[in-house]
Amino acid sequence: MSFRLRTLPLSLSGVILGACLASENHKVGGWTILLLLLTTVFLQILSNLSNELGDVLKGTDTDDRQGPGYGISEGSLSIGDMRRLISVMATLCALSGCGMVWVSFGALFCLKSVCLLALGALAIAAAIRYTLGPSPYGYRGLGDVAVFIFFGLVSVLGAYYVCAHTISYPTLILPAAAIGCFSVGVLNVNNIRDMRTDAANRVTVAIKLGLRNARIYQTALICLGWILLLTFAALHNPSPWHFLFTLTLPLYLVHLKGVWTRSERALDPMLPLLVMSTFILSLIMGLSFLLS
Repeated sequence: MSFRLRTLPLSLSGVILGACLASENHKVGGWTILLLLLTTVFLQILSNLSNELGDVLKGTDTDDRQGPGYGISEGSLSIGDMRRLISVMATLCALSGCGMVWVSFGALFCLKSVCLLALGALAIAAAIRYTLGPSPYGYRGLGDVAVFIFFGLVSVLGAYYVCAHTISYPTLILPAAAIGCFSVGVLNVNNIRDMRTDAANRVTVAIKLGLRNARIYQTALICLGWILLLTFAALHNPSPWHFLFTLTLPLYLVHLKGVWTRSERALDPMLPLLVMSTFILSLIMGLSFLLS
């Protein structure tokens, strides 16, 4: 429950897309991709565990919570168990990340490797400090910015760089930003669902905007993400195959309808719907560029 397995496809979406786009023009080793995916999973689980502990310590997660229950709230884990689990997961992130960089670049202390390791350390810190610590940025309305950066830009561009050792063309920023928009959308739906229970001790963008404007914000995120992807597909070696990802558009329309017609606990199914829609889109888009 605490690992929140339903969130893992979202974290994998960006790296799968980045790795596929890199493999289009570069030879990429299987071990590099495997360690890239493993490191991503470890980071997401670390973030989920830290988020749960931070919310429990700050009294945000109560019996009135609108989302699903997790390990501590269900009595399966103690706070001490969670602290130890976070330490183990942070260690696994570091080991897997170092292994990924070493396999990809053949060394840990060249300039490119050191830069990636520094970025990895920043990602670990960001995962932990979202709700943990004396001044967590997730409680100050900065979660959207962090998610856009790490789930979008760092995820796609970082994966591409690990696989290709370069950023081949500037338009890669378009799919990276698009995945960032969809990822922020997942967070925003979560925050819309929890507006009533979060209001006591937490500031989120949804709370700042209010319900109606938060729904408009969600619509803008989804629409902008699609505009960015369509622009990228049109600019990058245009081919009908590159537009196969548009098959997932109905899933996003269903999601937006749910966002506008549901609230609180009834809104929860819209989270996994957006997560899986983004995962399927990334997989189809990545493979269509790779195979065409």
